[in-house]
Amino acid sequence: MSRFILPFAALLALAACDGPAVVEGANPPPPPEEETPDLPPGTENPTSTSDITRYEAFDEATGSGYAQDFTYDAASDTFSVDNLAFDGANTYTRIADSALGAFAASPFRVYEAPTTALDSVTGVEIDQFLHRAIVGSSASDADDTEFVEFAIVRTGSYRDFGFGGFIYSREGGVRLPLPTTGQATYSGAYRGLRDFNNRTGIEYVAGQAFLDIDFEDFNDGDAVKGRVFNRSIFDVNGNDITSDVIAGLQSTYDNPAISALPDLVIDVGPGSIDRNGEITGSIASSVLNGDGALETLDTGKYYALLSGTDIDGGNEVVGIVVVAGDDPRYKDVTVRETGGFILTRP
Repeated sequence: MSRFILPFAALLALAACDGPAVVEGANPPPPPEEETPDLPPGTENPTSTSDITRYEAFDEATGSGYAQDFTYDAASDTFSVDNLAFDGANTYTRIADSALGAFAASPFRVYEAPTTALDSVTGVEIDQFLHRAIVGSSASDADDTEFVEFAIVRTGSYRDFGFGGFIYSREGGVRLPLPTTGQATYSGAYRGLRDFNNRTGIEYVAGQAFLDIDFEDFNDGDAVKGRVFNRSIFDVNGNDITSDVIAGLQSTYDNPAISALPDLVIDVGPGSIDRNGEITGSIASSVLNGDGALETLDTGKYYALLSGTDIDGGNEVVGIVVVAGDDPRYKDVTVRETGGFILTRP
C-alpha cells in the first residue's frame, strides 16, 4: 500500500484503507469538558475510530504552516511538499544515512530539496534555498490497516524562522482502556530540525522520548507525563556540535557544572488526553544557573495521537514537539526545535 501524508480533510478520500472497528461500548463519546483544547488544525469532528491528521497552524508572521500537500512516494523514496519557495520542483530526495555524518536519522529518514533549478527558458542554473525534511512512519500490524506517521519541513536560508510546517497522522482508530483501568508507558526515538530567528542555518537534533499515561486520573481528563532526553545537536553536515551548545549554556548561565543538554519535560495537568486519543500540552526545559536557581530555557507545545485497537489498546503514539528559546551560543538569536517521535509500549 502506498502511504500518503495528507494535510487536509478534502484529501482524505485518497486513503487506501479504513480503520478497524472498535469494540462497541469501549469508547463512549466524551462529555464536552473532556475534549482536548488547543489542537492544531486538521480533521474535523474526529472520533476514536477515525483516521486523524493534523498540521501546523498557519502563521504569516513566523512562516509556520506554509508547507502543504505532504506526499511520500515509496516507489522512488522521494518526499514532496508544496508552497515553499525555491525548493526546486517540490520533490525532495533522501539523504543516505552514511552521508549524514554523526547524525543517525534512523529509524526515521531525512530528505533534501534540490540545490539548483534551471531557468525554464535559458537553462541557466538558479541557486535554491536550504530545505530539509524529516519523515517517520511505523506500521502497527502486518496488513497496514493501522499506522502512524509524521513529517517536518524547515528552511535555513532566512534570517528569521523562514517557511515550513509539520504534519502528523494516524490511519485506523484507537481503543483506549476502559475507565479506571490503570496506566501505560511508551518509549522510542526522537529526531528533529532546529532553525533560527536572527541567523540562518539548519541543525539536526537526535534523542529519545517517553510518554506515560494515567487512564484513571485526573477525573476531568487523563494525565500525561514524559520527557525528551539524551538530546544531541548536529550541524547540517552531520557534525556533532553538542559540546558547543553546552559551552554556551555554561557561559550564559555561569555554571561550569552543566554537562549535558537539559531534557524537555512535559507539564503534568488535567485534560491532556481525550477519548479520541488526541494529546496536547506544554513542554519546556530548564537549567541551573551559577547560584543554583532554576531558569527556563525552551518553552513550547507537544501534540500526539494514540493508535491501536487490539485488546490492550493504544499500541503506538506519534507526536510533534515545538519549543523555542534563546540560543546560548549567540546574542539575540532564538532557536526553534521541531521534533517528531513514534513511541511504542515496550
